Amino acid sequence: MFKKKEPAPGAPIDTLVSASTRIQGDIAFSGGLHLDGQVTGSVKADPATASRLVVSRSAVVEGSVVAGVVEVEGVVRGDIEAPVRVVLGPAARVEGNLHYGTIEMAAGARINGKLVLLGNPGSGTAK
Repeated sequence: MFKKKEPAPGAPIDTLVSASTRIQGDIAFSGGLHLDGQVTGSVKADPATASRLVVSRSAVVEGSVVAGVVEVEGVVRGDIEAPVRVVLGPAARVEGNLHYGTIEMAAGARINGKLVLLGNPGSGTAK
């Protein structure tokens, strides 16, 4: 009757940016990154490795985001590119275009931008 929720694909979280932290500049990471703070700049994972980015309810990112798996509960003001999967929680706010492999979106999540399926033949957006 009830299905066990499958674990999110991507890398396990090994780096944390706390809620009291503000970063002005770009972040480049590999593996898993959990953001609770504020970032003014892009957040990009190493494309050669499995990656996972979690933007918590208290987090704000003002810049583009690129990672294999992106989970958003907070605010992202910029484009998101997640070739594997995007998960938007009920408090998620995205102000930018969302490029995704698969998407899971909870009721209440908001997107102000275009949804673009990656790798869709015939759409002209295949990468």
